[in-house]
Amino acid sequence: MLTLAHVSDTHIGGSPDSVERTRAVMRHLDGLPGPLDAVIVTGDVADHGTVEEYETARELLASRHPTVMCPGNHDTRAAFRKVLLGQDGGGDDPVDQVLRLDGLTVALCDSSVPGRPEGFLSDGTLAWLDAVLAEDPDTPALVGMHHPPVSLGIPYVDEIRLRAPERLAEVLRRHPRVTAVLTGHAHTAASTTFAGLPLLVAPGVVSTLLLPQESPAAEPVDYGFPPQISIHVLADGRLTTHTRPVVTHPAG
Repeated sequence: MLTLAHVSDTHIGGSPDSVERTRAVMRHLDGLPGPLDAVIVTGDVADHGTVEEYETARELLASRHPTVMCPGNHDTRAAFRKVLLGQDGGGDDPVDQVLRLDGLTVALCDSSVPGRPEGFLSDGTLAWLDAVLAEDPDTPALVGMHHPPVSLGIPYVDEIRLRAPERLAEVLRRHPRVTAVLTGHAHTAASTTFAGLPLLVAPGVVSTLLLPQESPAAEPVDYGFPPQISIHVLADGRLTTHTRPVVTHPAG
């Protein structure tokens, strides 16, 4: 059995509480009494993509657990790569990352498009993903990115979801080892299907987005909800997901 924490949309620098909310989440994960095999971060780590924001994020996201992360539409690739990954060069090339655990491969694709809010997976990223998934066909794999490839019923998010999702679906269908697809971007815990697989959307750390039925606002962002995370448990080839709110201050 493997246990994975799924964290998304910290948006460091985007609100006064972004730092403390992220710190609370990571403090919670590092303090868990049971085993945690990895932390997966699906984008929008920073809000403006500045070096200073990533320097703060690097400190906040440091963990005793293996961690893998990909950019979102608020991130900038060059600064993300240099500060968070310690890599020079690459410029605006996609930041695709893989984490290989004992019994699981986590492949995170860079769905960000520099200067644009919507998502797209480049030919190079899809070729990279195809190659990673072909490496060990008997080991389960999770594929993640920032942008959901389907509509979720929140117009504000659906307008800037992943473009040309059929290109991703074609790759996924070639690899039966893929157990599920993980995304962020929507700031709400959601589950649906894509390419015949579970699609699991992490809630937001910095805020929660509401359905139109819950809020009349065009951008229904709620900062009153606590930061939330998903916990994925992989056992016997099946992924089970739990959503948890996290208190932003230690108990007195």
